[in-house]
Amino acid sequence: MYVATIMSNSLPKYLEEITGIYQQGNATEHSYRPALKKLIESLNNNLQALNEPKRIACGAPDFVINQGIVEIGHLEAKDIGTSLKKVENTPQIKRYLQALGNLIITDHLEFRWYVSGELRLSAAVASLNQKKQIKPDSQGILQVEQLFCQFFLSKVIQITTPRELAKKMAALAQLIRDAIGQALKDQDCGGMLRQQLQSFQRVLISDLNEAQFADMYAQTICYGLFAARCNTDQISSFSRETAAFRLPKTNPFLRGIFHQIAGTELDERITWAVDTLATILQQTDMEGILGSFGKRTRKQDPVVHFYETFLAEYDSKMRESRGVYYTPEPVVSYMVRSVDYILKNKFQIPKGLTDAKKLTIKNPNDSQETQEVHQVLILDPAVGTGTFLHSVIDHIYDSFRQQKGMWSSYVSKHLLPRLFGFELLMAPYTVAHMKLGLQLQELGYDFSADERLGIYLTNTLQEAFQIPPADGFLNRIRDEAESAQGVKQEHPVMVIIGNPPYSGHSVNTGEWIKELLKGKDIISGEKTASYFEVDEQPLGEKNPKWLNDDYVKFIRFSQWRIEKTGYGILAFVTNHGYLDNPTFRGMRQSLLKTFDDIYILDLHGNSKKKEICPDGSPDQNVFDIQQGVAIGIFIKYHNGSSNLAKVYHADLWGKREMIENQVIVGGKYHWLDENDLYSTSWQELQPDSPFYLFRLFVTWYGSIGGHKSTKSLSGKGFN
Repeated sequence: MYVATIMSNSLPKYLEEITGIYQQGNATEHSYRPALKKLIESLNNNLQALNEPKRIACGAPDFVINQGIVEIGHLEAKDIGTSLKKVENTPQIKRYLQALGNLIITDHLEFRWYVSGELRLSAAVASLNQKKQIKPDSQGILQVEQLFCQFFLSKVIQITTPRELAKKMAALAQLIRDAIGQALKDQDCGGMLRQQLQSFQRVLISDLNEAQFADMYAQTICYGLFAARCNTDQISSFSRETAAFRLPKTNPFLRGIFHQIAGTELDERITWAVDTLATILQQTDMEGILGSFGKRTRKQDPVVHFYETFLAEYDSKMRESRGVYYTPEPVVSYMVRSVDYILKNKFQIPKGLTDAKKLTIKNPNDSQETQEVHQVLILDPAVGTGTFLHSVIDHIYDSFRQQKGMWSSYVSKHLLPRLFGFELLMAPYTVAHMKLGLQLQELGYDFSADERLGIYLTNTLQEAFQIPPADGFLNRIRDEAESAQGVKQEHPVMVIIGNPPYSGHSVNTGEWIKELLKGKDIISGEKTASYFEVDEQPLGEKNPKWLNDDYVKFIRFSQWRIEKTGYGILAFVTNHGYLDNPTFRGMRQSLLKTFDDIYILDLHGNSKKKEICPDGSPDQNVFDIQQGVAIGIFIKYHNGSSNLAKVYHADLWGKREMIENQVIVGGKYHWLDENDLYSTSWQELQPDSPFYLFRLFVTWYGSIGGHKSTKSLSGKGFN
């Protein structure tokens, strides 16, 4: 009862002091802070109540309370007489309640204690009477003593489920983001943070604004700490200062910059929030969390589900603007197995995606020299959390189940050098590294000290800037961008696969991709195919904005990359609007000229157009979105025809899934799991001028009708 005894003496003294300040008549909430700080620190010799004006200006609570090096909780103080009930409903306090596990809110008389956002105790040392005079409450003083006792004894609640952790990380990410945004507006213009923003602008995203930078920075800190915590067994020594040393070596870029963005060089105005997250992660049952990550099923990837939960809590609008959506496993599986089939049967590469053959090509930097590269290089240009590359690795590993002794050598020599991914957002970039690293470790592979995964933080749709070597932060971003640029421009990529973002209001507005859409490659200066022309004439569209959708830009980039290679396969699942919308007729003609075979599997599910099945039954999307989607597989052969591509089309209608006895027995997911390009019933189209349609006919949905392929697909029993 040592603390309580001290309180019995301290609280009356505190009340006497703030009463004297209040009676002066000109006090503000800041006037009482020294007395409140003295009270807290008098309760135990080892307590510190840190009150940093710079931090508070950037959104921190008024006091961070530590016992030695251990953070106990936070306290937010308002002016005497302020309604704490109203304060509780302000956006700032709502964020605190979501993010901070042990919090007191006070008007210096009343104290409210919250644990994990829930009110536990409320008591007051005094109240204001009708004459606005402070009236002590002896019973209330005893209750406040008890409240503080409980507050000091409260420990960080251990998080045991991925959902709990994702929600807590999202809440803290919001606080970190807001603190960074405010710091950038300070008199010093943000100091080191401003310099780092300028580095990102110079190398990665030229039009990155302060709000986007704050968002990127916050997510980087959160997922960097998360990845570091997943990679350490020394729980007691885990902190933001040690996190950089715990990050996986497979992600050298994040290891290299983490000291500056979250470690010892972190801006002091945001350390409070980052330290809070580190404390929570330290106490998290990470073994249990990772155990859940290992429980992967055919229909759901727990790592991705974790990220989706985080993003939904953190900023659902950002998720939409960047087109961040998880691709269902059956869709990925259909595409990966189809690409494997095409490699084996149309390119005569017997081992398909497993192929380890190398080619000799001219060194792009020295035409007098040659170099060896693998024949089947695979790129996901919008890699997200790594879902497609994860599936590719799984598919390849199936070939080694009977010869596991060869697996490690194969991964080092013939897998890691062939897999590439580009990602613009820091959180999914970090998750993808972590996820694929965990996957390969689970499959028995140990990374050597100098091996990295070929996933790069870069803007796929932006050409690399020519930045001279520099020091520190800028140089690390530059090195990452240069590594990605080698894949983007110099490697003969053969397979491009993925789910690019769909965002009609594109935030990817770089000059290179804008000009490429219009028929000019500003890197080489060459004229190339234009999506804004058809039959060599301008489209004449009054509002061709849909051609600036992100997924269109990713298709254009991939088309350009395969043209540079001279052959290859492009497999994307995208918005299906480009199949028949007149605005896309120039795009369709361009694709017909570049590729030799085009396969379109329309997955429908367009609730915006109220799509229903030809028989009138409900049609559902394979994603949790309103926009209908389609899988497009585009093939260019080594010595292809100069004629327009042959186009093959099929429809997949019906429910997303039909479940009996907890087993999926029908629906689109079931069909996609059971089929690939070979087993799909295709019907050849004859696209011609002026629309070059990628559908059998154009009609508004809800009418009765069907395709020859519809019967063979829907006949599998998923309506």
